[in-house]
Amino acid sequence: MSVDTAAAVAERFKELYGAEPEGVWAAPGRVNLIGEHTDYNDGFVMPFALPHTAVAAVSRRADGVLRLHSADVEGDVVELRLDDLAPESDRNWTAYPSGVVWALRQAGHAVTGADIHLASTVPAGAGLSSSAALEVVVALALNDLYDLGQKGWQLARLCQRAENVYVGAPVGIMDQTASACCEAGHALFLDTRDLSQKQIPFDLAAEGMRLLVVDTQVKHSHSEGEYGKRRAGCEKGAALLGVDALRDIAYADLDAALDRLGDDEEVRRLVRHVVTEDQRVERVVSLLESGETRAIGPVLVEGHASLRDDFRISCPELDLVVDTALAAGALGARMTGGGFGGSAIVLAEEADVETITKAVEGAFASAGFTAPRVFEAVPAAGARRLS
Repeated sequence: MSVDTAAAVAERFKELYGAEPEGVWAAPGRVNLIGEHTDYNDGFVMPFALPHTAVAAVSRRADGVLRLHSADVEGDVVELRLDDLAPESDRNWTAYPSGVVWALRQAGHAVTGADIHLASTVPAGAGLSSSAALEVVVALALNDLYDLGQKGWQLARLCQRAENVYVGAPVGIMDQTASACCEAGHALFLDTRDLSQKQIPFDLAAEGMRLLVVDTQVKHSHSEGEYGKRRAGCEKGAALLGVDALRDIAYADLDAALDRLGDDEEVRRLVRHVVTEDQRVERVVSLLESGETRAIGPVLVEGHASLRDDFRISCPELDLVVDTALAAGALGARMTGGGFGGSAIVLAEEADVETITKAVEGAFASAGFTAPRVFEAVPAAGARRLS
């Protein structure tokens, strides 16, 4: 995030609100390396932050008014009264920042209003957590301006509550924690049960590799049903197995657990994915810590097969990315994010990047799909103040 971007956002704030902002903050989107749909099952995840960020210029108000504007959405400044904020009352982009203000106030923090101007470079609908970046940047700004004393993981919890209750999307804790807590050059090994964190060095360039993100341009919307169905199915599986969450089913006990579920094939598939995916996260951590980075490739491929066949949240475009990249020499590939569109990641030798990129673009053209957006993902810093 350049100084120029911060200055441009601050200048636009001044044009909108007639005064300099009290500060400018940034919060990144994220890519999840491994650990998909495990976060709301109290399991393990391993995201890292992207260089793409949501940036907010913010000032406090003392009159109970929240004013919001986005450079990325057509329209004038939206003015809301804090006392009128209520869960699921807003179906627009403003639900994300206003939900954060609501969640802070619900938690007892004396936020009395704000003027906010936002601009984001996180691709929306691409499974890269554009909404979490919006939430976290607003939470961090208000935390600093109102001296609330909340740590990154605490802000992440509040942002998750905003999205769960205010927006009405049943997301887990991963996206907000990644945006708030990731460090440059590292992937974040996060236990979503107790929110314990470990920063795992992840510098592919130093080892002659690259991680590509392939945005299929297929947009998804988590709050429209299918994500919620999967979550409910996982909760049903945990209840049938008599555990608090699927995290509590050990990998060694998976076959016995599946037998106990009988002929409920849908729940069996969901349980199998979550338990094996938790084990895949632990394998990737172990491989990275022992310097066997290339060996994570096949684990990523296993993860994609599980998401495609057991969780059933892939789509033809995502499968085409994975199959084409592997055929063109990739070390590993899988869909990433909530599914039903969005992005895939491809682990590749540096020398093979151009070949793989051209192969994927060619395959999409041959299939008549919208051209994908391909870019390199470099582990970046989490949320921070810019000025």
